[in-house]
Amino acid sequence: MSIDLQKLETFRDEIRLKTLKELYNLGFGHYGGSLSIVEALAVLYGQVMKVDVNDPNWEDRDYFILSKGHGGPGLYATLAVKGFFPEEVLYTLNQNGTTLPSHPDRNLTPGVDMTTGSLGQGISAAVGVALSHKLSAKENYTYCIVGDGELNEGQCWEAFQFASHHKLNHLFVFIDDNKKQLDGLTKDIIDPLDFEEKFAAFGFYTLKVNGSSLEQIYEAIEKGKAQSAGPVAIILDTVKGQGVPYLEEKADNHHIRPNQADEVAILDAIEALENKLGKAVKS
Repeated sequence: MSIDLQKLETFRDEIRLKTLKELYNLGFGHYGGSLSIVEALAVLYGQVMKVDVNDPNWEDRDYFILSKGHGGPGLYATLAVKGFFPEEVLYTLNQNGTTLPSHPDRNLTPGVDMTTGSLGQGISAAVGVALSHKLSAKENYTYCIVGDGELNEGQCWEAFQFASHHKLNHLFVFIDDNKKQLDGLTKDIIDPLDFEEKFAAFGFYTLKVNGSSLEQIYEAIEKGKAQSAGPVAIILDTVKGQGVPYLEEKADNHHIRPNQADEVAILDAIEALENKLGKAVKS
């Protein structure tokens, strides 16, 4: 299957724009790790996954689980642009009575398949979902994004070993390797070493791609589906704050409460994306 790259790029830009706007409206939040997964979300929801916005609980859908739950604003923006709920709902993010809490909640948000936020637990849930589908002889795929910092958690590696042992060939794990976590660089906190070697050693069919390339992400998924031996790991070489140069270069970009300079840069990025999307619509 080929991709309509122009359409997918527009979808990506809409997700990035809405992510910035919802966080700016809130006044603070997880900019870095939400922006670094935008391309992966765009490929999954714009090209790959079987979902039905009119029936979020459709039995034959593909499942998506955001194990790094603090990236929720990126997921919410994706679901809104896709049509699971009105885009104006994004501006209730993390407010009293919202259906969009700080971390995803399957009981509140249409399109969210699993409540996440306690790091390390989302991937275990994803493995359980994939196993249930295999035991039921169902063809649903399960896609899960984990953070590189999250992989400090031993529970993740227990889940990976379990997935490999049970040959869960409809499970795709994306590692958001943005090189940072809450307290600094991952290599300075707990050096992750080589993710490709580690996942291969755990029995995964493993690929590393440029996490800002829609084409490379899509091609990796297609390659993963072509092999049928077991689970697939796609390592996304990303940058925290991806797609917004000012935020990419900001040292403390995990959770941002913007100062005046930050606000100017974020508003400039919003304006640039709005102009770009406006031109795309006119053309």
